[in-house]
Amino acid sequence: MAGKKKEDNKKSDGGKGKDAKGGKKGGGDDKSKDNNKDKSGGGAKGAQSINVRHILCEKHSKKEEALAKLRDGAKFDEVARDFSEDKARQGGALGWKTKGSLAPEFEAVAYGLDTSTTGNPKIGEAKTEHGYHIIMVEGRK
Repeated sequence: MAGKKKEDNKKSDGGKGKDAKGGKKGGGDDKSKDNNKDKSGGGAKGAQSINVRHILCEKHSKKEEALAKLRDGAKFDEVARDFSEDKARQGGALGWKTKGSLAPEFEAVAYGLDTSTTGNPKIGEAKTEHGYHIIMVEGRK
């Protein structure tokens, strides 16, 4: 009987060896996860300037109306012309802005956004002393 137990232990050790190989395969998955991190977060964090547009509304209700238009498929620049209450009436274009040149609340949202187009905007929202902003980024460098 003692011999059988040793054989059983050997068999279970053999199973552990296979698990270790399975662990190596998991190591390959870690590399692909690292690649995904580089693609998703690397560009946004490294940008020193962004080409940004926004829609500024003093009232929350007006901002919500603008968001509804965007969700219904309206172009960002058209909604900005109709709803924005600031001087950036040209479709909400603020142009290229460097880090540190925008309100901190605005900048935190803007630099975290992916680039997009006015026809299919990826938007973020921020509240500053100026009001409620709907933000999109067209480019980064």
